[in-house]
Amino acid sequence: MPQLDVSTFAPQLVWLVISFVVLYLLMAKLGLPRVDAIIEARRKRLDDDLARAADMKAEAEAIIAAYQKTMAEARAEAQATIRERTDRFAAEAAERQRQLAETLTERTRAAEREIGAAKERAFTEIRNVAVDVARSVTEKLTGSAADDAKLIPAVERAMAERVG
Repeated sequence: MPQLDVSTFAPQLVWLVISFVVLYLLMAKLGLPRVDAIIEARRKRLDDDLARAADMKAEAEAIIAAYQKTMAEARAEAQATIRERTDRFAAEAAERQRQLAETLTERTRAAEREIGAAKERAFTEIRNVAVDVARSVTEKLTGSAADDAKLIPAVERAMAERVG
């Protein structure tokens, strides 16, 4: 094998150094700057993406906060509206109940007046009938006409004892 020949070691080492220096220079001047530029471009794009993601996250958090604030305001407004309407309906119901109570009270008073008037008419009729009956009984028992001046007070006293 010619590589292992000791007499060719020096030229092989020279060519090895020359090849290494040429490859090193090519890599240092051409390859590594391109790789470095690519890495730097990727780092810059990654940093930009992270910055954009942070901006989007901040924007999303701001939108969520605004949404939650709007929802809280809407809930508060809805509760206020419900409370207002409930109070209004309660007031209307109380007013209707008051009007109904007044109407029923007036009807009750009118009915009591009618009952009182009917009772008076009935007592008057009963008194008149009682006076007629007493007159008839007195005439049949005594054979003479009864004195209305004595008969009417007697009937009224008897009715007062029964009723009172």
